[in-house]
Amino acid sequence: MDFRSSEQTLGPRSEDVLPETATAAVKVVIVGGFGVGKTTLVGSVSEIRPLTTEETMTQAGVGVDDTQGVERKTSTTVAMDFGRISINEELVLYLFGTPGQQRFWFLWRGLFEGALGAVVLVDTRRLEVSFDVIGRLEERRVPFVVAVNSFPDAPHYPLDEIRGALDLPDSVPLVECDARLRGSSRDVLMTLMRYLQTLAVSSAAIEAS
Repeated sequence: MDFRSSEQTLGPRSEDVLPETATAAVKVVIVGGFGVGKTTLVGSVSEIRPLTTEETMTQAGVGVDDTQGVERKTSTTVAMDFGRISINEELVLYLFGTPGQQRFWFLWRGLFEGALGAVVLVDTRRLEVSFDVIGRLEERRVPFVVAVNSFPDAPHYPLDEIRGALDLPDSVPLVECDARLRGSSRDVLMTLMRYLQTLAVSSAAIEAS
């Protein structure tokens, strides 16, 4: 008997099935420069087997992709990462991770269609790669929060210094996280949800006035 074939006919795993109690779904995009931990965050927090489009880095990217600070990275996302997490019995987040290299940014338009918000992951070793990402979100008027991914060998700075370096408005949430840890990644997403709720309440108050 071919056990691999038998397993494939059993259908989706129980954890892959959307809960019947789910009544609302929110699309969230995870963005950031090359090698900041987007794939790691989606993989750590997703309750389903994450879909990844990681490919081995080749000589074709030499001189095109900026690998300074992440020289040991051997793979890269070429399309997107996808995952799902249930915040509660009713609310489900669909997570879409974008490629970090600018040569793949043409995919942004499709990935951001229908998205309510975004998480910007940053690496203190390479803050400069986050400027263009944040600028593009501001141009698209996509609400976002910024999460500083705590790499073991990365320098640590106070959040107010990072806010100043990124020229972030005080209204934009800025938090620290470890993208490898499910709880930490979930906290980042909860920060985004609270921020979106605050924006919605403020918008409703303005319309009512």
